Amino acid sequence: MPKPKTQADATTRFALPYRSLIGLLLASPLLCSPLRRMLLFIVITLLAVINVLDTRYPLSIPNNQALYAHVVVDSKGHPLRSFPDKRGVWRYAVTLEDISPLYLEALLTYEDRRFWYHPGIDPFALVRAAASNLRNQRIVSGGSTLSMQVARLLHPHSRSIGGKFYQILRTLQLEWHLSKREILTLYCNIAPFGGTIEGVQAASYSYLNKSASQLTAAEAALLTVLPQSPTRYRPDLHPEAAQQARNKVLGRMVSLRVWDQQTIDSAKLENVFSQRLSAERHAPLLSRRLLQQAKHQATGGQVIHTTIDGELQRSLEDTVRDYIEGHSGGVGTKTSAAVVVVNNLNAEVLAYIGTAEFANPKRFGHVDMVQALRSPGSTLKPFLYAMALDEGLIHSHSLLSDTPHNWHHYRPGNFSGGFSGPVSVSEALQRSLNVPAVLLLEKLGPNNFAARLQNAGLALEIPGNKANLSIILGGAGTNLESLVTAFAAFANQGQTRALRYLQNDSSNTSTASNTSRYLMSPQAAWVSQNILSGVPRPNAISGTSALEAQQKMAWKTGTSYGFRDSWAIGVDRLYTIGVWVGRPDGTPSPGASGRSHAGPLLHAIADHLPQSRQAIKKPIGLQQVPICWPLGTAREDQAQAFCQQHHLAWIIDGNIPPNWPDPLAPLATNPRQLYINPQNGHRVNAHCMTPRVELRQVALWPRAMEPWLPNRLRRRQQLPPLAEHCQPALGDAAPIKISSIDHGAIIRTVANNTQPPAIPLQANGGEGKLHWYINGVFHRSAQPASKLLYQLKQQGKKEIVVIDDAGNTDRVMIQFQ
Repeated sequence: MPKPKTQADATTRFALPYRSLIGLLLASPLLCSPLRRMLLFIVITLLAVINVLDTRYPLSIPNNQALYAHVVVDSKGHPLRSFPDKRGVWRYAVTLEDISPLYLEALLTYEDRRFWYHPGIDPFALVRAAASNLRNQRIVSGGSTLSMQVARLLHPHSRSIGGKFYQILRTLQLEWHLSKREILTLYCNIAPFGGTIEGVQAASYSYLNKSASQLTAAEAALLTVLPQSPTRYRPDLHPEAAQQARNKVLGRMVSLRVWDQQTIDSAKLENVFSQRLSAERHAPLLSRRLLQQAKHQATGGQVIHTTIDGELQRSLEDTVRDYIEGHSGGVGTKTSAAVVVVNNLNAEVLAYIGTAEFANPKRFGHVDMVQALRSPGSTLKPFLYAMALDEGLIHSHSLLSDTPHNWHHYRPGNFSGGFSGPVSVSEALQRSLNVPAVLLLEKLGPNNFAARLQNAGLALEIPGNKANLSIILGGAGTNLESLVTAFAAFANQGQTRALRYLQNDSSNTSTASNTSRYLMSPQAAWVSQNILSGVPRPNAISGTSALEAQQKMAWKTGTSYGFRDSWAIGVDRLYTIGVWVGRPDGTPSPGASGRSHAGPLLHAIADHLPQSRQAIKKPIGLQQVPICWPLGTAREDQAQAFCQQHHLAWIIDGNIPPNWPDPLAPLATNPRQLYINPQNGHRVNAHCMTPRVELRQVALWPRAMEPWLPNRLRRRQQLPPLAEHCQPALGDAAPIKISSIDHGAIIRTVANNTQPPAIPLQANGGEGKLHWYINGVFHRSAQPASKLLYQLKQQGKKEIVVIDDAGNTDRVMIQFQ
């Protein structure tokens, strides 16, 4: 692109010819001394005047920032979104190498055949134009060269003799400062093509929906003649006049033997259609983001080359819009969506949808939900399980407890509202169970967990900057961009890389480099995604045999508190896909969940991707080993009697961590040693030892799981009865603890709610049925896994007591106000 010359540049350019000319005058033997001095004085004076005038009235060549619109293009150079200059003019910067040779041939042949040879003014053209004007007794031709047209565009003038003289002076000045290629490039960028369209690239995209590098002979001829009369020949307004003018150019090309007759005949078969394509507006929020970044970083350039796959972007924009409008189960007019698709091989972003409907105020279409800070729900759970695998806390089928549990005032439940008792790590992660995840986070440490995520590049906004157990269930803020960055680690050996939005650029919008960061080991990454690949597709889109037969994609959903955010993140070998569905204003969408609302959209997007759902390569250091519950160790390392349930577990580097101790009896060993009186088969202990005893071992399940175990696996069936004269030893008792409400809790009636509140009645531990009493009055009996509610009526203190069949009790006092 031609750049404005500084004063020093102009002086130097003039100074060299001055010295040469003055040297010739001084050395000429034909001039006598007085005449030589006079001519020398005249030349020096004339050149000095010219130099002063050139300095005083410089060429008005705008710099690039002011000259061109900014355009954000996809990976193939097709515009995604354009931003006009301050005057609203569309100009797309283009070089001669980016323009079809057909256009350059037609332009130079029709407008200025001697362009490369004349000094900016073509005397033959001026004479021919003057004769034509005299013959018609009006101005029908100006004899302007391309250089003169550029000079007029830069310095407009009146159509008069004085104006023409001014144009000639400016043309000579232009030729003095710029090369021929620079002048031709300038014309191709600023020539008028109708309305606010200037430059051949903008015209080509606006009228023909293609780059100027792809013009056919007919299209090249049309754009050649259009600047002669941008209003009269506009193809969107006057297609017939435009076609006649185009054919005139084609006739000139064949008469001058530049193009052959066959090319001209084929070109004339193309009709000019009445159409005007509106400016492209794809990936509008990303385009705005990258433009702001470029301006902030002063990186310059009018064309921002992104990594976006234009065809995929346009297809997914339609998919998301249609889904939100009619295929998302009635999510409402305020609901929007965001999608990010990443190439795992190079971290390039292939699609970026920040809103379901750009500029729609009802859907807050101006808000970029890819960057918006939201609660991630359960989407962080896969990272927790992967870290626990690395720490040797679990293997893929370790026994976890999904039972009622409370941590002081924190009492999480599952999305389904019930509990499942004993579950494997794989089942807990696939079903996104909450209590097992919180128990696991308690062992790993919430601060450790949060720090490792943040160190790997996952942005977390933690209230009070102090992580707690709620972080694993959405008690922190993050965004879709960060989640996709982190999930891509499952396909990249446990390493995260900053997402790339720009071609040939190693940085992204917020990170100085694209170096990898460690998040988890390759083995833990593979095991975690392998577990998630077993999650079935949503029912809404399942049943297509061809798709079901493919390798499944590993995917995880999440739902934030109050149904405000629905998430679904998927990863396979080639792609990571992130989907958010919700309301940008933060209001709830009752009934919406990650699986029901974001999940179907995730899989619909995956169906658009070529070669999707390819399996991630398994790293070395992994082995599948048969293990048994309740101990959780290798089957071959334990007695057959201990092996009450069989599983096939993935282990890392031969490490098989045993299941955790019973939280209700953390000091008890497992398997447990028993002393048996051989005469009656009863248990005895150190307090009631008999002369003859037999030593026996039994593998026991955690007490909290008793209500969910088959009868044959419960303690009553596993442990022989205790001798009547023996007192229960440590570990024999079955402690019971009310888990659904805290001692000293104050319950208040919600304002404007006529229905009094109901409190849940649940307890951990115990043997047999649980019997509930309120203020000494029997309420009801139920199995431990049952969900009971007690409707509060009269205000005041309430004593709640639970008793199991073995006589174990627990008690809490609450206040109802």
